[in-house]
Amino acid sequence: MKLRGVRFSIVSDAAWAPGLDTAAAWLTWANDPYVIAGSGEAAVSAMPAMLRRRAGAMGKMALEAAYRCLDGKADVPTVFCSRHGECVRSVELLADLAQGQPLSPTSFSLSVHNAAAGLFSIARQDQASHAALAAGHSGVEHAVIEACGLLADGAAEVLLVVYDGFLPEIFEEFQDCQEQPFAWAWLIQSAELAGTESRNTRGTRSTISLSWSGQAGVETDAMEQKPAIGRQPAGLEVLAFYLRQDPELIRTVDGRRWCWRRLG
Repeated sequence: MKLRGVRFSIVSDAAWAPGLDTAAAWLTWANDPYVIAGSGEAAVSAMPAMLRRRAGAMGKMALEAAYRCLDGKADVPTVFCSRHGECVRSVELLADLAQGQPLSPTSFSLSVHNAAAGLFSIARQDQASHAALAAGHSGVEHAVIEACGLLADGAAEVLLVVYDGFLPEIFEEFQDCQEQPFAWAWLIQSAELAGTESRNTRGTRSTISLSWSGQAGVETDAMEQKPAIGRQPAGLEVLAFYLRQDPELIRTVDGRRWCWRRLG
């Protein structure tokens, strides 16, 4: 069984969800996670109003976390990760089609998976690369691998943004974890190159390793192969691990065993 892995340092971080707007509130949540059920929208005051109005509630969460984490830096490649993306807007468009209604060009352009990433780059007039990923229950892990690939290719820093929200009512019967609204962002550097002056919002520099392997030879409960309905989404599992400063998180999903470890 071949083991693979990446390492990276988190320079800064930010998170936003309805009712969770500060680092202290997020730490309280991480120590005793509960279902996030609020309905408020992020202000995204850093974005020009004309563009901000185009974003939906979920997109605004992602943009708020991205702006807070990047804190004015420019020319930073971004990786946005969402399992479901703008599915609410997509369902609305499909309903209009089914009823023979004309489609809104604005809604159509913002229903794509990279809508938030595109708005972010347009608003900041930033020509750095951006990617938008969806990879099932292991989307966060694949997004980290993508971000570390950009670091290995020469990027000094990469912004990683992970976000999701409630499923449209028509899809609720297919829900396989406790979907809820959240967004968080990490500004990451190579673990080897990150300076000792780099600090996250808690005043410490975090170095994380992520390794993975196939399930062959790995002893695991059959129920762990697919997240249960009451389980937190992957993005919130990883965020809680990070905020609590846990030494390790093991996730066995999508045919792989993922191991997150805190190195410092």
